[in-house]
Amino acid sequence: MNILMVLTSHDKLGDTGKKTGFWLEEFAAPYYVLGDAGVKITLASPKGGQPPLDPKSDEAGAQTDDTRRLEGDAAAKAALATTVKLADLDLNAFDAVFFPGGHGPLWDLAEDPKSIHLIEHFASIGRPIAAVCHAPAIFRHTKGANGKALVSGRNVTGFTNTEEAAAGLTDVVPFLVEDMLVANGGLYSKGDDWASHVVVDGRLVTGQNPASSKAAAEALLKMLA
Repeated sequence: MNILMVLTSHDKLGDTGKKTGFWLEEFAAPYYVLGDAGVKITLASPKGGQPPLDPKSDEAGAQTDDTRRLEGDAAAKAALATTVKLADLDLNAFDAVFFPGGHGPLWDLAEDPKSIHLIEHFASIGRPIAAVCHAPAIFRHTKGANGKALVSGRNVTGFTNTEEAAAGLTDVVPFLVEDMLVANGGLYSKGDDWASHVVVDGRLVTGQNPASSKAAAEALLKMLA
């Protein structure tokens, strides 16, 4: 079984002068859930190579067993340093795709034509798509076969407005994930801020926040079993 994981290549947090990127736990937890199950994982990003890491996700308070495991995993770090360019992928080689979050995807994966094509292609052939935290930003422009927004009428979740407010970034991000999903016709639900909340609708898996990343990967794995 082959699963594609797509990470952001964007490292600028709006006009703040600060850095962003992917969120470490949202990569590490799914990477090990899937890898420990014997899944072959291919890592990709819009620009290829080393994707930028959100420095806040590498701080002591954000560490988990999975991020600590990654720190000592030379093979995983080597794979992360050499992600494949989205443009170079054979999409038919993969059984599913998982998008980790972090604020980066709001700027690049939400807008990138290759990312949009990938998602629409997977949806059209019934292959599972999973996205966690800010990564449901990828559904901003994606359409279904009916021409409507891909999430229209679908049960979904993603980073909440209140979580974004707590992060102090409501006025920094280009759009709010919760508002976008609702505007696109998604049947949005949320759990408590910072608690795990995962929604499965057909072949679509979405997770609300970093705490949801492991459960989202487990839901994707169950779907593929």
